[in-house]
Amino acid sequence: MTVPSTPSEPSEPSEPFKPSEPSIPLSPGTLDTAAVAGIRAERLDWRFRCVPPALAGMALAEVAAARPGLFSAGFLGPVVVLENAALEHNLRIMARWCAEHGVALAPHGKTTMAPQLFARQLEHGAWGITAATAGQLRVYRAFGVSRVLLANQLVDPAALAWLAGELAADPGFEFGCWVDSVRGVRLMHDALAAAHADRPVDVLVELGAEGGRTGVRDRDTALAVAEAVRDSPTLRLAGVAGYEAALAHDASAASLTRVESYLDELRGLTVALAERGLLASGRPVIVTAGGSAFFDQVAAGITTGWPAGLDVLPILRSGAYLTHDDGFYRAISPLGATPRTEGSPLRSALRAWAQVSSRPANDLALLTLGRRDVSFDQGLPEPQWHRTSGGSAAPLAGHEITALNDQHAFLRLPAGSPLDVGDWVGLGLSHPCTVFDKWSLLPVVDADGETVVDFVRTYF
Repeated sequence: MTVPSTPSEPSEPSEPFKPSEPSIPLSPGTLDTAAVAGIRAERLDWRFRCVPPALAGMALAEVAAARPGLFSAGFLGPVVVLENAALEHNLRIMARWCAEHGVALAPHGKTTMAPQLFARQLEHGAWGITAATAGQLRVYRAFGVSRVLLANQLVDPAALAWLAGELAADPGFEFGCWVDSVRGVRLMHDALAAAHADRPVDVLVELGAEGGRTGVRDRDTALAVAEAVRDSPTLRLAGVAGYEAALAHDASAASLTRVESYLDELRGLTVALAERGLLASGRPVIVTAGGSAFFDQVAAGITTGWPAGLDVLPILRSGAYLTHDDGFYRAISPLGATPRTEGSPLRSALRAWAQVSSRPANDLALLTLGRRDVSFDQGLPEPQWHRTSGGSAAPLAGHEITALNDQHAFLRLPAGSPLDVGDWVGLGLSHPCTVFDKWSLLPVVDADGETVVDFVRTYF
């Protein structure tokens, strides 16, 4: 079976800005390649629910080298796989797109929590990897990720003490997190001072918006936060951060206008902080935003409109591009089914396989797959392939998942459906962020969709 492709205005500065030197290096981030390679030495056992019992005791690398068949080797359903050709396509397309549009990429690692995939993103030029929590950051550092943006506030004293130790132990480790309150700045300072931090922690003022999540809601608060950072010897203001995707959930004209307005405010805040001398000197100003839904607008908004002499490092944090999907991102991504920017469309690299366990009515079948296995928060799985027991796969049309229980999928059948008990159904998935967390191990399949050529380990 060959799986097809799825388809506020900134004010003028009071005086000229002076270019910053030296610049933050724009070379890709790095990680500990030996630690990542060590993942493939792990041995298969009962902890990985999809693994055939016959492969127990073998190392991941051994099994991958043997190239077992997903169905012929007895992998246990349901199983979610990654399609290697689509992964590589998406990596190349996004790397090229970012280079052509003058933005660095720090993809959000929370999507996959898979160091093997982080390695591939860094190999394709990613500037760093984004995290959301201190626990995720610990995973990243266990695999030596050298440059991390933590897209959140960090006020826990235990986490900050640990971070201070990481920064002290590794001079090459670059880190930044968000701040959006004076109290948060004070809590960070107190914790870092108590830990005797010997390197200042880089922070970025986060700009929020009405109806959004975290982030300051007005310019005066942002300036007060920045001034508090300036007065703390344990912190350094590295730039401004935002997240536009919480403000719009479709690609309508109204949504795109709202995102554009927000990016204008993000740019205006950056200029205001620079005018007041509140940003760290001697380095480019980091300006970062970008989920996976509006990265085209973000790139335009953070690479243009800057005063002469203001040295800006624009960074996208889009993460879901890596696997794309057959639902939410297919509909809304700038490189989705209806592209809003130039470039080859992204391809879905996630697929679930489940068996028909029951066909209690002419128009209903039940599959061995449910909410414990796949995402359902941004759309239900999409039936795309039919594989008879011991046979080959063929495209499947006209079938629809109507509901999920914990371990069952309700599949509505059209008249004349070929499905029978024991058959396999291949399903496209929506919203990868809530797929990966359900699987500690995902087989990677070749272009035929069935030959297992690798495994990806996740650490949630």
